[in-house]
Amino acid sequence: MSKKEISRRTFLNYALMGTGGFLAAGMITPMVRMAIDPILKPKASGSEVAVGSVDDFGPEPKKVDFKINVVDGWHKAESTNVAWVRKLEDGSILALSPICKHLGCTVNFNDPSGKPNEYFCPCHEGRYAINGEVILNTPPTASLDMYKVTVKEGKVFLGEKEKNPRGGVKG
Repeated sequence: MSKKEISRRTFLNYALMGTGGFLAAGMITPMVRMAIDPILKPKASGSEVAVGSVDDFGPEPKKVDFKINVVDGWHKAESTNVAWVRKLEDGSILALSPICKHLGCTVNFNDPSGKPNEYFCPCHEGRYAINGEVILNTPPTASLDMYKVTVKEGKVFLGEKEKNPRGGVKG
């Protein structure tokens, strides 16, 4: 039986390649984990926020400020949001986002420079009907977004924004 001996040069090559591979794995592992970890984190549920009692709202929109917790990767912060909330004729609650769909400016209700019973955007004079629909011949091309509304035990809870089904243009 013959033994094959390893030369000194081959041994050093193996040792250097092993050390280099070990160091490369030590550098790459944290980067791979940083890229994959947010995907594997469970989504937060129950992101609804109470904004008042059903009796607090009437047929005219009321501006409501509320705070939500925002998680961006590992950074957690508290963000203040605004909604225009009103009670519809059938007793349901409609909550609209105040962000104009044209340039992202904030709309106001019954603004003196706009028309009565309308939302008005001061940036380019965008106008929306009381239910969030775009009024004909104004810059915005889409209706105001609405918040998902849940009523539990007489309290109004707002969830995530969603597209307004009352889309289209009111003329």
